[in-house]
Amino acid sequence: MIRTLLVRLGAGAFIAGLSIAPPPATAAPRPDLCRPQEAQGESFTVCTVDLRRQRLRLFWRRPDGQPFGSLPALAETQGTGLAFAMNGGMYDKDQAPVGLYVEDGRELHAVSTADGPGNFHLKPNGVFYVKGERAGVLDTPHYLKARPAPDFATQSGPMLVIEGQIHPKISADGPSQKIRNGVGVRDGGHVAVFAISERPVSFGAFARLFRDDLGCRNALFLDGSVSSLYAPNLGRSDLGRPLGPMIGAVAR
Repeated sequence: MIRTLLVRLGAGAFIAGLSIAPPPATAAPRPDLCRPQEAQGESFTVCTVDLRRQRLRLFWRRPDGQPFGSLPALAETQGTGLAFAMNGGMYDKDQAPVGLYVEDGRELHAVSTADGPGNFHLKPNGVFYVKGERAGVLDTPHYLKARPAPDFATQSGPMLVIEGQIHPKISADGPSQKIRNGVGVRDGGHVAVFAISERPVSFGAFARLFRDDLGCRNALFLDGSVSSLYAPNLGRSDLGRPLGPMIGAVAR
């Protein structure tokens, strides 16, 4: 009888031990960074990244030196760690940046101050950069003076908003209507705000979105027509023309 009791006590202790064992670790869920927004009489998707919680970085080439080329390809390599991504600056026919490009503190393409045609050369153009837990948007002349030594940076153009003012060469509602995407900063640079239009919009409406609706004193146009978004919380992974540099948010 005593032996039976000991066996039962032993079994009970074993079961109790099982019951208090910690559950297996699970991966943290991806944050919902993106949401639809109606503004300026248009429809946009806005993605807000707090750099104190998420890490923003740039992607261009795979380890074999070939461009990632698309958001789905980037998402496949990054897995569930990628919470958001979009095209991140203008590029040439070889999918290489046309202006400044810095990745992991290494300058892979020099800044451009050249004149020329197209949106990139609608001066002032500017630079979006990330350094630690802060991001910034500066027009190119001020960026060159500041020399912030960023972890990541991409040059594009034109600037949309400069110290609270719309770029002087952007009309209120010009004839150019395109799908557009861009980026601004707020909250002392701790928060980067990305937006993409859901249908073609004017430069003026897109610039006012950042200034008036998203509260960004400085914002930069990233591109038009090729504008693409990866937003897993919205079930979205755009596949369009081959892309050059891309911006993504990953876990810290």
